[in-house]
Amino acid sequence: MKLIACTDRNGGIGKNNLPLFSISGDLRFFKEKTMGHTIIMGRKTLDSLPCGKPLPDRTNIVLSRDPGFARDGVRVCNNSGELALLLRDISGDVYVIGGGEVYRELLPFCDTAYITVVDADADADTFLPKLDPSDGWQLTDQSPDHEENGLIYRFLTFERHI
Repeated sequence: MKLIACTDRNGGIGKNNLPLFSISGDLRFFKEKTMGHTIIMGRKTLDSLPCGKPLPDRTNIVLSRDPGFARDGVRVCNNSGELALLLRDISGDVYVIGGGEVYRELLPFCDTAYITVVDADADADTFLPKLDPSDGWQLTDQSPDHEENGLIYRFLTFERHI
């Protein structure tokens, strides 16, 4: 599994159940990585997408503790055990796209993390778990700085052997 996120310099990913940034360069990067693959998210992340609809041309899976939750175009799992069973039948890359609780739950199963870091403090209330070197995470690639609408950001790739 792979993780993909956009954070502020403090690891913040959201505030009031909404993403911190909408940077076209990051959105292109996200689309390039996830298109044609499987994405896993929580219900709040699904709700934060345009019109609360699943992303096109991807298999959308939502982790939700609500056994009654359903939405057109998504597969729902109520726990990580159900998710593990579902993923056995899925080929190709699988990306965890948020939010905070889903990142925390699935980080132990990820071997790659694509993190866009924006050089700003966005006063977040939701954070990405730390990619700790003691857990085997290593920075393996870093892009040059990019600038858009006054924001400086870079793409980082972390990998670990699990």
